[in-house]
Amino acid sequence: MIAIIDYGAGNLRSVRNTLTYLGADVRTVGTPDELDGAAKIVLPGVGAFGQGMAALEAAGFVGPLKEAAAQGVPLIGICLGMQFLFEQSDELGLHAGLGLLPGRVVRFPATGPKVPHIGWNQLHRRRDDPLLAGVDDGAYAYFVHSYYVDAADPADVLATTDYGIEYAAVVRRGNICGIQPHPEKSQAVGLRILRNFLELIP
Repeated sequence: MIAIIDYGAGNLRSVRNTLTYLGADVRTVGTPDELDGAAKIVLPGVGAFGQGMAALEAAGFVGPLKEAAAQGVPLIGICLGMQFLFEQSDELGLHAGLGLLPGRVVRFPATGPKVPHIGWNQLHRRRDDPLLAGVDDGAYAYFVHSYYVDAADPADVLATTDYGIEYAAVVRRGNICGIQPHPEKSQAVGLRILRNFLELIP
């Protein structure tokens, strides 16, 4: 069973439909107890970091997500959900994240391209990994965000994207995965990454 976390601030329908299309047994979970038995966990997200983390905390998911991650359950964060995986964010104040990966979330420079970053951009592969199997270097994915992840450990970064600066677009450390672009909007590339996640062996 693939659990999609519903904390009131995620783009659940399109993610659920995409995973169902790929043949996954998907369950939307609104309480931590419903995570029991989940083979993998999907953490989507749209909106502001602080509000999203507050919603996760209010729903009781922060501790159980950390526990599941520590137990080796494969977890993927999508868009804002990927940003939650890191230690903190500067968005509208300083906010703590889940701290599953080292690094912080910061705003694109004011002197760079237009913010938010909306549209298609390329994924530049930095190392081989099963999560990116079948995804070509330079493949395009669809982005919508104003803040980016400044990953502290380059070894966690599978692919980067260039938008005035080069930043982490796909990350993985063991069972912890993240993708900044929206895979459910990225056509064949997004489908392939989600399929690869579904096929990861814990």
